[in-house]
Amino acid sequence: MNDQTPSRDERIKNLKGLGTSRKRVEDVRFTQGKGNYVDDIKLPGMLFGDFVRSPYGHARVKSINADAAKALPGVVAVLTAADLAPLGLHWMPTLAGDKQMVLADGKVLYQGQEVAFVVAKDRYIAADAVDLVEVEYEELPVVTDPFKALEPDAPVLREDLEGKTEGAHGPRKHHNHIFTWQAGDHDATSAALSEAEVVAEEMIYYHRTHPCPLETCGCVASMDKVNGKLTLWGTFQAPHAVRTVASLISGIAEHNIRVISPDIGGGFGNKVGVYPGYICSVVASIVTGVPVKWVEDRMDNLMTTAFARDYWMKGRIGATKDGRIVALDCHVTADHGGFDACADPTKFPAGFFHICTGSYDIPVAHCAVEGVYTNKAPGGVAYRCSFRVTEAAYFIERMIEILAIKLGVDPAELRAKNFIRKDQFPYQSALGWEYDSGDYHTAWEKALKAVDYAGLRKEQAERVEAFKRGETRKLLGIGLTHFTEIVGAGPVKNCDILGLGMFDSCEIRIHPTGSAIARLGTISQGQGHATTFAQILASEIGIPADDITIEEGDTDTAPYGLGTYGSRSTPVAGAATAMAGRKIRAKAQMIAAYLLEVHDDDVEWDVDRFVVKGAPERFKTMKEIAFASYNQAIPGIEPGLEAVSYYDPPNMTYPFGAYICVMEIDVDTGQWEIRKFYALDDCGTRINPMVIEGQVHGGVTEGLAIAMGQEIAYDEMGNVKTGTLMDFFLPTAWETPNYITDFTETPSPHHPIGAKGVGESPNVGSVPCFSNAVQDAFRAFGHVHAHMPHDHWRIWKIANGLGLHG
Repeated sequence: MNDQTPSRDERIKNLKGLGTSRKRVEDVRFTQGKGNYVDDIKLPGMLFGDFVRSPYGHARVKSINADAAKALPGVVAVLTAADLAPLGLHWMPTLAGDKQMVLADGKVLYQGQEVAFVVAKDRYIAADAVDLVEVEYEELPVVTDPFKALEPDAPVLREDLEGKTEGAHGPRKHHNHIFTWQAGDHDATSAALSEAEVVAEEMIYYHRTHPCPLETCGCVASMDKVNGKLTLWGTFQAPHAVRTVASLISGIAEHNIRVISPDIGGGFGNKVGVYPGYICSVVASIVTGVPVKWVEDRMDNLMTTAFARDYWMKGRIGATKDGRIVALDCHVTADHGGFDACADPTKFPAGFFHICTGSYDIPVAHCAVEGVYTNKAPGGVAYRCSFRVTEAAYFIERMIEILAIKLGVDPAELRAKNFIRKDQFPYQSALGWEYDSGDYHTAWEKALKAVDYAGLRKEQAERVEAFKRGETRKLLGIGLTHFTEIVGAGPVKNCDILGLGMFDSCEIRIHPTGSAIARLGTISQGQGHATTFAQILASEIGIPADDITIEEGDTDTAPYGLGTYGSRSTPVAGAATAMAGRKIRAKAQMIAAYLLEVHDDDVEWDVDRFVVKGAPERFKTMKEIAFASYNQAIPGIEPGLEAVSYYDPPNMTYPFGAYICVMEIDVDTGQWEIRKFYALDDCGTRINPMVIEGQVHGGVTEGLAIAMGQEIAYDEMGNVKTGTLMDFFLPTAWETPNYITDFTETPSPHHPIGAKGVGESPNVGSVPCFSNAVQDAFRAFGHVHAHMPHDHWRIWKIANGLGLHG
């Protein structure tokens, strides 16, 4: 080696591969205002669409008079269900196997439901025309309580399903019942609970909330009648799935549909589904022959696009007197709104809720979930979680706290006593999941030590005594959470949406000069894919990450994939990227051996080159190999250096974490202050520590919003009470605390690089952590039964109910 040859360490550093805190390459355009969002797309002759929406939660549509709107200069068309019906487009399939009105067909089922679609020359004319459409409604009884929806005399909401006793997921027992789904052993669980020495019970509500992304949903549809090709730009988290659904609904051949997801200002699950705005824009473009844009406003987004949560969870947990858990049972009443439009794998109508045994070695368990129609907007998206995992984590972490109170033991010790041990992995849960790997005790002990848990409990006890003496009006709450998530949907054997197996893909092309482009079936909404996927490839193929371009979101160029949501990008698409890289490297090895005039087995990989075994001074770098692949005829090897991988994972991945929140609460005002928030995550192999930290900060802040005030609330008339950002809580820098982040690293044994995913974990773990902190603050004064969100008024009511206002 001469002085000019970089050392091995220098070559590793130059790659900026796995484990490097590489700055996000996409931020350059965003911070300079050069992003390209849906509303930035402007096409010649483009028209604009807007909706007439129902002011009622439940009503019959008696008539629609659009004459005044059509007479307004600049209005091109007003579409109603009557116009879409001859095309068979007045109803559309949902991702959950139900069907949903595109435009109100005879009645409306929730406030804000789409009744008519106005198309005009600009959005201001369209908005004016919306106000001119006259709709006559006949109000009907409203039901927003899922328990009341199942009463015998409850109004029939879905008249199109009246008399049908079978749904997409089995028998229906009531006209407003959607499905009953179960997992586990009901009889064994009931027997274990009946014999348990201690049983704790609680009704736990995870309220309805909303992802509320920075950018609302929207699309631009452009039908070229000359070549018969439809191009659709939109805020799509799964562009290929949208293309397939668009083809099924419209009848346009799939190869004549191009779906493009440009920059997306946040998704969080809100942009997985198909909305009436997409369908109406396509129809309007076909009818008018020009592009049509639809972009919803913030009120539309909060009121009508897919909500999250809204789960009533009745739990029972049994244990021995010394705190060993023996059984867990959960019955869920799930409010799905007017249509079942949840974005869940087909076989799992309640998502992965049966991860609700969490991090604990529970011998026997059972859960049942009942889906119910109400007069609320449909949805049920995986808001920064993997298909109802947040609800499951919240449930088990609240049940552990309740059991600790019942037993009179420390909740940290109770958790440690019941953790799945490291030597039990791979672990088969009582509800059917095979956890791939974990080291919960190590993570928990590290977290407790980091915050001086024993010292905090001592301080808390002293604070209670000072409060009783009248020396302070502030209590101290210590919120604990140890969560296990299930991500990486998923194995085609048990995960599909509308029959599409949930694999993912990567296609790599190495250029002659040694740079590369990789195209994937995912689409980033802020996760930093252009940065991290390039790092995976850099370590796999020995080309610096700075020389690798990542492309996503265009169905005409990217291989088919199921998109980005549920923290599946790294576990599935990241694995596809690594596997495609390995195919490249396998071919490169043969080329290198030929160039070095040795047998294939006589060369070995070394960071960014192949070297001759025993003679490392003889080597060929990947750049040399790339050039040779295009200009030398190598016997038996096709020219070029390209590969594609469609990856079907053998199992999910199971990231986990230990979170601790220290919160001060003023009992007289209900105001809270986060003194410390510690978040330890184990996401397996860490691709980019800086990106991980950013994901944790963002996810915990969303968890703060959900736990401490964010809610989509309805009154008894079906009116949305939190339809603007004046009422819907979004944390600012004022409310957001500093976070302490930490990690352990337990690689997944089946993932090609050992990665598990992290984007959803901070939301999953933080919500119960914040909630437990609130309720723990009052623990010394009696059992607290408080539903989220814990806004100031609700916290004040807890204190008042315990007689602390004296």
